[in-house]
Formats: sequence, C-alpha cells, structure tokens
Amino acid sequence: MSEQVLSRPDKQKEDVQAQIDFINQLPHAQKERLAFIDFSLQFFGHISRNDLVDRFQTGLAACTRDFAMYRELAPANLWLDHSTKQYMRKDEFCAVFEHPSEVILASLSRGFGNGITNLVQPSEQCFDAIQLIHPDSEIIAALMRAIHNQRVCKVSYVSVSSGETQRDFVPHALINNGHRWHVRGYDCRHQDFRDFVCTRFTNVEVSNEHADAHQMDAADIQFHKKVELVLMPHPSIKKARAIEMDYDMQNGRKVLYTKAALAAYVLRQWQVDCSEGYRFVQQGCQLALENRQVLSFIENPTLAPGYSAN
Repeated sequence: MSEQVLSRPDKQKEDVQAQIDFINQLPHAQKERLAFIDFSLQFFGHISRNDLVDRFQTGLAACTRDFAMYRELAPANLWLDHSTKQYMRKDEFCAVFEHPSEVILASLSRGFGNGITNLVQPSEQCFDAIQLIHPDSEIIAALMRAIHNQRVCKVSYVSVSSGETQRDFVPHALINNGHRWHVRGYDCRHQDFRDFVCTRFTNVEVSNEHADAHQMDAADIQFHKKVELVLMPHPSIKKARAIEMDYDMQNGRKVLYTKAALAAYVLRQWQVDCSEGYRFVQQGCQLALENRQVLSFIENPTLAPGYSAN
C-alpha cells in the first residue's frame, strides 16, 4: 500500500502538504488502518468498525479513533449510516492515499482485497516480461463498487466497431487474460453477458439501481460452466519431449480445467493451435488442442488460434 498522498489543485497545495506531514508523523500501524479505510471506501463503497477490527485485530475504541482521524483528514469522503452502522462513501470522495492500479489489480486477483499491499523493490536477477496496460484506478474503483454492491453502471465505452457508446452494464468479475484486463458482466444493450476491455471505458457511473437476478453472476452460464482442454505437443515438432517437459505433461498430454467463458483466452495466451489438421506450422504454436470438439461449447472460440467455424 503506497503511503503517498494524492495531489490536489494548486490552491490546496499548502493544505495537502500539511496533510502529508501529519500522516507521515503517525505510527505505521495507524497509517495502514487509515489506508484500509480509504481503500474500502474507494473500491467497495463502505466500511464498518467491525471490518477494521476483523482486519487488524484491534479494539473498537481504537477503531473509533481511526475513523475520527480519517474524518478529520477527509470530512467530505464519508458519512455514517446509523441504520447499518457503516461508513458510506460520499459522491465527492477524493482518495487520501494513492492506490496504484497495477498493485490493486494484482492484489485483488490474488485474494488480497484489502488495499494494504506494498510495491516491491524489483529484482536485478529475476524479470517479468509481461507488460500489461493497467486501467485507470478510478475506473477500476467504480467497477469494483458496482460488483461488490451488485449495482447497475452507466458507462461510456469505446469499441473498435462502434466507437464510443453509452449503455447500462452490470459487472461481476475482473479478468486478466494475459494481455489486458477485462471486466465481465451483463450488457443491458444486448441483453447477455459479455467481456469489456477495462482501458476502453471513458466513464463509469455507479447508479443506485440494484441488479436484477438475471443480470447477476449466478445467471452467467458460461462463467460457471467448466470445460476440459486437452493439450498435446504440436504434431510439427519432432522432439516432442522438450515440450512435454516445458508443460509438465503426463503421457504426452496436459489437461486443463477452466471456465468456459475464459477458455478462449487460455488457448490464445498459450498459443494453442486449434485449426483442423493443425496447420499452424512454424507460427509460434508449440501446443495443439487434441479435443477440438470442446470449441463448440466455449464462448468466443474465434479468439483461439486457427479456429474456423467451417
């Protein structure tokens, strides 16, 4: 969790610097708790004292002091709903702490949805060649609040085929497909579940409208359906044992189980030849899909290398 405070307009620079100086003088444990409050409001839309107790194993009295201090730092960020005893995010919310999108997305995907994560010093001996383009953190925050609270979003989205359009959208999952971040949900315009590229949203507004049952993730059949992908070394490779070792194959096969909605992404990322007769020779495909019939059961099979409906 980065403890760098976000910048504000020039006229507020002195107040911001005073805020930074004040936060920097706090004990590290308290800064973490304040950052957790800030994160929860931004990405989930609410937080309670019990959430703070459960996360940090601290007493209610200490939590009360933390919320009082956070309110002193950012009085326009939250309000207390006495009926639920939860602190709710105000529309004029402005984050006190910086939550880098690449850190937050990595944390959320690994199950650490609390915002208390640290940027790690890069290794000089171990490198990651994957370079994802990360969406704007405000877009991710709005989508996460909608997912967490099962709300309908009013979004502006730019597609390759239609340009910029407005639509109602009910998100339910963020997905890293190995190339970029997608959000999956119910597209009210087309009345079905679809994937959207997160970087193509120009605006996401979370409404007060609750999602209907047919718009929620439980109704997304492809997302909950499991399929089996049987991979084998590409027939064009003469020394197949090397590929078997690369993918820890057993008896010359690698069996993967994945959601039907994600299967095409897996095949594309792993560059699995899905063409009839495995004709993708010397085009980077070291694997081939043995059970090609599975393509008729997955969403977006055209994303799979070599797929043809004929």
